[in-house]
Amino acid sequence: MVLLDIRNLTLELETSQGLIRAVDRVSLSLREGEIRGLVGESGSGKSLIAKAIVAVLNQRWRIKADRFHWRGEDLLQLPFDQQRRIIGRDIAMIYQEPSKCLDPTATIAEQLHESIPTDGLPGNWWSKGRHKRKKAIALLHKVGIKEHQAVLDSYPYQLSEGVCQKVMIAMAIAKSPKLLIADEPTTALEASTQAQLFRLMGSLNQLKGMSVLLISNELDSIARYTHRLSVLYCGQLVESGDTARVLAQPLHPYTDALIKSVPEFQPDLPPKKPLFALPGSIPTLQHLPVGCRLGPRCPNARKECVHTPVLERKQHHYFSCHFPLQYKESR
Repeated sequence: MVLLDIRNLTLELETSQGLIRAVDRVSLSLREGEIRGLVGESGSGKSLIAKAIVAVLNQRWRIKADRFHWRGEDLLQLPFDQQRRIIGRDIAMIYQEPSKCLDPTATIAEQLHESIPTDGLPGNWWSKGRHKRKKAIALLHKVGIKEHQAVLDSYPYQLSEGVCQKVMIAMAIAKSPKLLIADEPTTALEASTQAQLFRLMGSLNQLKGMSVLLISNELDSIARYTHRLSVLYCGQLVESGDTARVLAQPLHPYTDALIKSVPEFQPDLPPKKPLFALPGSIPTLQHLPVGCRLGPRCPNARKECVHTPVLERKQHHYFSCHFPLQYKESR
């Protein structure tokens, strides 16, 4: 069953200079029980897409899409209250900066208790608080926090960024959502804890069928955990498909550059040889190139690249490029 089905999502920001198109006709689908990776450089629009899914973008943003379905319902056509009810029930998100997302005026215990749904807790109404406390402790243990008493009694500003991130993850999985969106979930964590949390999300996916949208700018950190992968560049979807196939046979020059920049994917690279990197840097939203946005940095760019490429399909492998790599079929 398809949980999330988005077609040609466009996000535009209202500014004093006019509308700026930050996300340009991106399509994304996510099946039940799937772990989907969303990867790209900082500023490629990954977090904006996640915030559009959970409807937390402010009024300056204009959201347009040919289709924005959650389990068959078009969220953009629903009243805001009904939209928020569905999202609050079925979707949870781990934000990139946890210390800014937690309430500084409430203890961790108060915030974690609030995120635990009352439905399903055993006992009568007067014992719900005790059962919430037990579940809160169990959730903290699950994300790797052993000193639960000290953390529960603390305010967010008293905790490190890493501990706040773990608390955010505990709050996100408290209601057992059907979709967990993890936006750079391991940024502030040490390597051993990163592996633990990836294993936790993997077990939730396997045992409870929880779908996961895993967002990162580090291809190597999410490639081993995802079933399918979508690659974004500067607000445009450049490639999408099964993770193993995308890594083995990239069709877009940007995906190929990402793979070549990771030492793990270059076992034959001689010692001390520089890793491959595209020239230049990602453009700002105020100065976006016309057509293919990778054009000024692309080693294969030609005059046709001033026109925006359409998303094409080769079996279950999607790409958006006028001159794809390793693709010799006539078109």
